[in-house]
Amino acid sequence: MMRRRSFITLLGGAVASLLAARAQQPAMRVVGFLHPGSANANELEVSGFRQGLKETGFVEGHNVAIEYRWTDGQFDRFPALAIELVRRPVDVIFVVSPPAVVAIKAQTATISVVFSIGEDPVNEGLVSSFNRPGGNVTGFSNFGNQLFAKSWDCCTIP
Repeated sequence: MMRRRSFITLLGGAVASLLAARAQQPAMRVVGFLHPGSANANELEVSGFRQGLKETGFVEGHNVAIEYRWTDGQFDRFPALAIELVRRPVDVIFVVSPPAVVAIKAQTATISVVFSIGEDPVNEGLVSSFNRPGGNVTGFSNFGNQLFAKSWDCCTIP
């Protein structure tokens, strides 16, 4: 089973790959980072994300800038933060919750969006299909929420 930090490192690498594919000059690339939590509570995730970027040649403050936006658990802030990131503008946006993806999709059809969620992105309406997500949105789903729910199905007491 892949540990969370390893997974975030892998995801940082995926975002870096998108940046590398879009890079045509040595200018500073900008990554938007939209998260439903707080910076303090998610230091390990951010560390893994930075490590993934670094492993593919992108170092924060050197050749990539990261625009962090946190909702601190207030999901109603997603739309306003999405607008901020799109207006910045950023080269790619990384998000970690379905409501964040929905908020970003409502603001742009041109900026690449990479997600990491525990839900089924097809059932959530975030992508068209797994093998052909369509549009500007792609990402990873570890189906953690579905597996957790199923694990409790076996243990309920009537």
